[in-house]
Amino acid sequence: MELAQLEVFLAVARERRFSRAAEKLYRTQSAVSQTIRKLEDELGEALFDRSSRDGVLTDAGRVLYEYAEKLINLRSEATESLTELRELQKGKLVIAANEFTVLYLLSLLAVFRQRHPMIRVTIERALGSRIPDDVLRYNAEFGVLSYEPQEPNLHSIVVYLDELVLVMPPNHPLASAPKVSIRQLGTESFVAHIVPSPHREKVLQQFKAHKTPLHMDVELPTLQAIKQYVAMGSGVALVPEMSVEPELARGELVRIPVAELQIKRKLRLIYRKDANLSHAGRAFLKVAESIAAERKGRYRFQRES
Repeated sequence: MELAQLEVFLAVARERRFSRAAEKLYRTQSAVSQTIRKLEDELGEALFDRSSRDGVLTDAGRVLYEYAEKLINLRSEATESLTELRELQKGKLVIAANEFTVLYLLSLLAVFRQRHPMIRVTIERALGSRIPDDVLRYNAEFGVLSYEPQEPNLHSIVVYLDELVLVMPPNHPLASAPKVSIRQLGTESFVAHIVPSPHREKVLQQFKAHKTPLHMDVELPTLQAIKQYVAMGSGVALVPEMSVEPELARGELVRIPVAELQIKRKLRLIYRKDANLSHAGRAFLKVAESIAAERKGRYRFQRES
C-alpha cells in the first residue's frame, strides 16, 4: 500500500465518481480504476460497492478512508515541517559551553536570534574537558573550547582570541604600576578557579621558572565569585580578559600587565566531522563568520581542522 494509491482512493471516495476523480487527478479513468483494483487486491477487501454508480464505500472502504486521510495529512505536515526547517522557521540548536566560553556566545546569540527568532537555542553547561565528548556523543551540535581538541573526529574553528590578565582592586598598592614582574607577585594572595585547567599549569610553570611562590589561598567555583571577591580587596586573580571587560570599564577592577606572563587563549567552535549539520547549525556558523568579518579585532573564523 503506497501513499500514491491512497491519494487516488481518497479522490474517488470524495468525488463519488471514478470519472470525476480521474479529471481531478489529471489521469485517465482506466488508470484510476486499475489503481483501485490493485489496492483492493493488496488489501484483500473491496473498497467500493460496484453495484452503485456513486462510488459508495464498503465497510472496509470507510475504515481505510479514515486512516488514509490521517496518512496523507501526516505527509503534508512532514513536508511543511521540513520546509520550515529549511527556511529557519523552526528548529533547535544545542551548544555545549562552560562558564567562560559561554561569554563569547552572548553577542553571537544576540545576532543569531535577531536573524532567526524562531530557532530555539539551548546552551548546555559542561566542564571544558568534557565538551568534546558531549559533541561526539550527540549531546550537543556545537561546543566552545578554550583549548585545541585532540579528537581527530572534530572540526575546529578559531573564533576569538583572548588572554589571561592580572586583575586587582583599584586601591591595591600595585594598581598604579604600569606593569609588574612575577617576582613582585610572590607575596600576593591569588584567588583561583576551583576547576584546574591547562592555563593554570602554564602559570604555575612560569612562577616556578622564576623561583617565585604562587599562593592560591582561595579557590572559588565561578568567575563571577572570583571577580567580586577580588573587587572587595581580598586578593588578586588571573582571569580571562573577556570575563572582566565590564568590571574594567566601570573601574571596579584594574588590569596590570605581567612582564613575563603572556598566556593567549584561542576560543574554538567544534562540531563532528561526520555531522550533517542542521539548517539552524549551518545558519549559526554563517553568523559566526559574518561577525568575524564585521568586527575583526579579536574575532576570527579560522578553520584548524
